[in-house]
Amino acid sequence: MSTMTPHLKAAQPQKFLRLPDAPAHLQGSVKAWREPVEILTYEPAAADKNPMFLEKRVYQGSSGRVYPLPFIDRIATEPQSKLWQAIHIENEYVRLMILPELGGRIHIGYDKTTGYDFFYRQNVIKPALVGLAGPWISGGVEFNWPQHHRPATYMPVETEIEQHEDGSITVWCSDHDPMLRMKGMHGVCLRPDRAVLELKVRLFNRTPYTQTFLWWANVATRVHEKYQSFFPTDVRFVADHAKRAVTTFPQCNGIYYGVNYGERAISGVPSEEAPAAFVPDGSYPANDLSWYANIPVPTSYMITRSEADFFGGYDYKANCGVVHVANHHIAPGKKQWTWGNHEFGYAWDRSLTDDDGPYIELMAGVYTDNQPDFSYLAPWETKTFTQNWFPIHGVGAAQVANLDAALSVRADGAVALVGLYVTHTVGEVSVTLRSGSTELDCRRTTVDVAHLRRNSEVPDRVTALCRSSIAEAYAHRIRYGQSGCDAVARRRCGTASALADLQHRRALPYRSSSASVPPCDPAS
Repeated sequence: MSTMTPHLKAAQPQKFLRLPDAPAHLQGSVKAWREPVEILTYEPAAADKNPMFLEKRVYQGSSGRVYPLPFIDRIATEPQSKLWQAIHIENEYVRLMILPELGGRIHIGYDKTTGYDFFYRQNVIKPALVGLAGPWISGGVEFNWPQHHRPATYMPVETEIEQHEDGSITVWCSDHDPMLRMKGMHGVCLRPDRAVLELKVRLFNRTPYTQTFLWWANVATRVHEKYQSFFPTDVRFVADHAKRAVTTFPQCNGIYYGVNYGERAISGVPSEEAPAAFVPDGSYPANDLSWYANIPVPTSYMITRSEADFFGGYDYKANCGVVHVANHHIAPGKKQWTWGNHEFGYAWDRSLTDDDGPYIELMAGVYTDNQPDFSYLAPWETKTFTQNWFPIHGVGAAQVANLDAALSVRADGAVALVGLYVTHTVGEVSVTLRSGSTELDCRRTTVDVAHLRRNSEVPDRVTALCRSSIAEAYAHRIRYGQSGCDAVARRRCGTASALADLQHRRALPYRSSSASVPPCDPAS
């Protein structure tokens, strides 16, 4: 364990956060090291010297009791450069930065193959008075436990870097919850040759009493008018906190959070709800809640039921995105939150960052699909689980995903665009397009992590291959009926498979590039 006391610098403030290179002496594909970073910071004021109890306050749908935490109610209006303790971990494909002094949050999630921040990168530390005890910052990944927005979100954790025999490394962050004295640990793990961030969580009730808790990993992503959240295709309804309201999804056909989305679909967006920035370009319906730009007011929605393990978000400007994968029997929670694409939301954007713009939260919860639902830890009980994230690009929003791959299918008239993105080298795969039980097309290729290949265009039904540096996507020119199509990607050995059953009306096109894929051997 180690600690470092940050200090303020009188030097000229640094506007953008700069990441240091890995030390030259570190070997292996996965590297982890401690090195402070300089970040422009709006410092919280000193805590009130008098204890605050606030036992009757309601916070995030539950108790707003704050004692014994110190309470802070002021933030500096001018920033200063500050050195923050940081732990860096990277492999060939992904780089992460963890800030132990801010609850062990992941401040940066960076795809080295594309230069894309798949988590929202804050170039400043600019707290607002959102947290239970005052200061709270947006961006990165916040680990909310044992209640929402982590009571110790602006407090330090102990850390340890653990090396494993297989070459993987886990950065452990641990603290004793200051409210109930439970112990929470989260380990950020990267493995060689895999573009996956694995989060290992251990929650321990070290008291002789049954305790309540929740766990939601709060992922922020930068958004604009071409950013879309995606959820499994079996999601048909989403709900507000405590399921006070429920609406159809992705297209809302009624009123949600006071906005008449059903009328928007018929008559368009009313002038008083039209955004001043991030104006939709008309490529998606005005009542589609999966697009950030369509939502004018602060809005939460959580899925009500899904049998799938994934969800995420996709940036169509950058042609990149992020996927979360976890066992839905343990981690059913899938949520989006936004401040809204309108003046109120813009004001909060200015309160939480200087120049980094708006974000949404793609929150992943365990043991519940709604907030503020709580679970229980029996005396001396420990619960363990894992959550995973990986960046994607070149394939659009995924319709199915697991820890090996993300698969998407899009329709553009009579053209079916099939995207396959893998998180590690899988060798030769077959891609089969079906309509019901009828096989329409089958192609074979080799998919390697960070493999780029450009082949000449070929005739026949294959028209495009969307390339990415992590994987390859496939576009097949196929004519099919309104019943839709199935896309199956499988390894020849049959050990890995993914299936997407998609309806034509739900498909969206994405950009592709010309390349060739050899025909599939029926025997494979």
